[in-house]
Amino acid sequence: METIQTKNAPAAIGPYSQAKVTGSLVFVSGQIPVDPATGAVAGESIEAQAEQSCKNVGAILTAAGSGYDKVVKTVCFLSDMGDFAAFNAVYEKYFTSRPARSCVAVKELPKGVKCEVEAIAEI
Repeated sequence: METIQTKNAPAAIGPYSQAKVTGSLVFVSGQIPVDPATGAVAGESIEAQAEQSCKNVGAILTAAGSGYDKVVKTVCFLSDMGDFAAFNAVYEKYFTSRPARSCVAVKELPKGVKCEVEAIAEI
């Protein structure tokens, strides 16, 4: 098993890795919309936050030798299901291969953000 770490995505804020590779799969930990360059949450709108979360997933996929086109499954967390349509409008720009997905509303997310995205992809 290999641990993936890149400065192009936020460092883990707890006892976990950005991603793990095992066999031909990479498991990307949930990415909240933190800008890795500043450490700040990227914007207040769901659109801005979804963009940053997706970019963070992409940076980790790249570091693992994968990409958005190789994602087989995502899990998306929203703090408000009312943001579902706006979130999807951003999400579909990145995950064009339409991977399998779960999307659920949760009571709250770290740092009070509006979304979090995790992924499983082929290498």
